[in-house]
Order: sequence, then structure tokens, then C-alpha cells
Amino acid sequence: MLKLVMLPPIAEGRRAWVQPLHAALPQMQIVIAENAEAARREIVDADAVYGWVAPDLLPLAQKLRWLQSPIIGPHIGFYYNELIDHPLVVTNPRGIFNDHIGQHIMMFVLTLARGLPYYMEAQRARRWDPEARKTPYIDLSRATALVAGIGNIGHEAARLCHAFGMRVIGVDPRWEYELPYVEKRTSEELDSVLPEADFVIVAMPHTPETEGLWNRQRFGLMKSSAYFINIGRGMTTKLDDLVAALEDGEIAGCALDVFEIEPLPAEHPLWTLPNVLLTPHIAAKDAENLEERQYQILLDNAQRFVADEPLRNVVNKQLWY
Repeated sequence: MLKLVMLPPIAEGRRAWVQPLHAALPQMQIVIAENAEAARREIVDADAVYGWVAPDLLPLAQKLRWLQSPIIGPHIGFYYNELIDHPLVVTNPRGIFNDHIGQHIMMFVLTLARGLPYYMEAQRARRWDPEARKTPYIDLSRATALVAGIGNIGHEAARLCHAFGMRVIGVDPRWEYELPYVEKRTSEELDSVLPEADFVIVAMPHTPETEGLWNRQRFGLMKSSAYFINIGRGMTTKLDDLVAALEDGEIAGCALDVFEIEPLPAEHPLWTLPNVLLTPHIAAKDAENLEERQYQILLDNAQRFVADEPLRNVVNKQLWY
């Protein structure tokens, strides 16, 4: 009988997965490891794991062939050299909140395009000010969106931008989707297309290659009327460089849901800069049915694993995504 171990920490909602997994997969033993000691004991003969296999656990695993990551962009250290070199296959739950994050992106785009931050400032001051907006209005039907990272979230952002009539340029090192309305570009072409964008939407993962990719040099390539939006991972963007670009007028504004430092310190200048939108890493927080979507991916992959079929959402361990 195959064995799937759920490693600690276990979110309470995911304990409820055990019974339906048992019912759907009678040929698979489902075990919850409640603590580190249990994890060390149970992983020895585990065929599959849900969670994170820490470096001290991996040498104990004698049969491990599949690891289902609970998150799409895991913490630094999740992919260490021994795990990368190990023959086990890693999968993740990408795709579960494309719609929610896509809508968050469009909230940012529309708010910045219409100059809403300036009008909100006037509202809080109880000031009737038809001239409050300090940046030009952007007509989306004549605007260009550059989406950096055309994965699950990026391709949804591209679809929504296109629906608003925008020209969409996509930049990605590996194209998984056929999107006829997106102009395909490689990572090497990023700098050459940045000057064309009215909105730069970053939906890329944090990897050794993308860390700090968004820096003063790249902000300097953007139009002074353009906006920077980061919905991917905070470590891709150097906040000091972004602040400098905003203060010097190199770009018109920005919207961030993820940050190089989280929580963003109260004294950070981004809090008070004009035409800046900040949300505290909540683009998919409390989104409807996320637990159920997570479960369905685990169930689908477990059924594929039992049937010796190709798994869904396989990760390139070397690239971390």
C-alpha cells in the first residue's frame, strides 16, 4: 500500500482532508505527522509527502517519490541542493487563485489609470477638487500592459488587460500558454520592451535569477508616465530603488501587494508617497474556496500518483517553480 504523509505544521482545515482522501483512495494510507518526532518516524517509508521536507528529514526517506508543496512560492530554503538533486517529483498548487489575484491586479490598474489616489486624498481632506489628479488620465483602450511572468496569474492578468482593450506584451523564460492576444518576448528582451509599457505588471516568482531584478536601472527604462505593479514576490523588487524612481519622477506611481520586507516598516517612505497603492500581501487572502481548490489538486495528483500517471503542476526544482 502506498503511503502519503502530511508533515507539520498542519492547518486545521487540512485535517478534514484525511477522511475524503481515504474514501477516494483506499489503496493509499494517509498519515498526519503531528510533530517533528512523528515526521522523522513516518517519512522513512513514505511514498509521498504533503508539506515541506526539511534537510534533516530527506536522508531518512527511503521510498519518497513525490512531494506536494502546499504553496506556490515557498520560502527561501525550500529548494535546497539535496532536494533539487533527489529524484523525487515536486508539484505545487498553482492556478488556485488566478481569478482572485487577476481581479486585484485590475483594481490596481483602474485605480492608477483614473488617478483615484489623488481624489481619495482630496476626499479625506473633505476638499472638492476636480483638478486633484496630478498625472495624466490613461485610456486603457490605447494603453500597453507589459506582464512579466506569464504563468497562471500572469496569463489571467494578460487576459483581463486584453478584455479592457489593452495591447499586451508578455515576457517569460518558458512559455506554457498559447495566448494569441499576447506579444511574446523572452527574458532577454525585457529591457528593450520596457519603454513601450504604460503598466508594468510583475507576476514572476522569486528565484535566484529574479531576486532584485526590478531595480533603478529598469525603472529608468520605463516611461515617466508609466506605473509599476508587483503582485508576484516582494524579493524581485528593490524597494529603495523604487522609492528613488518615484521621488525623482522616473515613473508616475506604483501599486504593490508584496514587499522586499514584510511587514513593510511603518517609517518606510512608500506609505506616504503620492500615487502609491499598498495592500499587505492579501490579494488572495480569504478568497472563496481556496481550501477546496487546494484539496482538489492534492486529490487529483494523488489519484495520478496511484495510477502511475503524469502529475499536475510539476515544478522545475532547479528554477524553484
